[in-house]
Amino acid sequence: MKRWEDISADELASLLEEGRVKPEQIIDVREAQEWEYYHLEGSRHVPMSQFQSLLSTLSKEEALYILCAHGVRSVAVCNYMQENGYSAHLNVAGGIAEIAVIQGFQYD
Repeated sequence: MKRWEDISADELASLLEEGRVKPEQIIDVREAQEWEYYHLEGSRHVPMSQFQSLLSTLSKEEALYILCAHGVRSVAVCNYMQENGYSAHLNVAGGIAEIAVIQGFQYD
């Protein structure tokens, strides 16, 4: 049973602009080369390949916005977090590719 929610890139961009989400609440699970190419300033890089070992560094109480390139890996990470007792996280549907478009950057 899915307990986490999806949020659109538009919704996340609005929340960031309004100051209702801090950039450090955004967890980017893409790998290093993807991160270096383009990422949201202030977001936290926790690559999917290292996620299991870094999970304990993430807050269970604070809302976290899980982000990947297009929203596929972030779903897997959200499932993993749920299985490990995390419930205050949201999947960013469409991923960084959609956020990049909103910010005027062509990601793909």
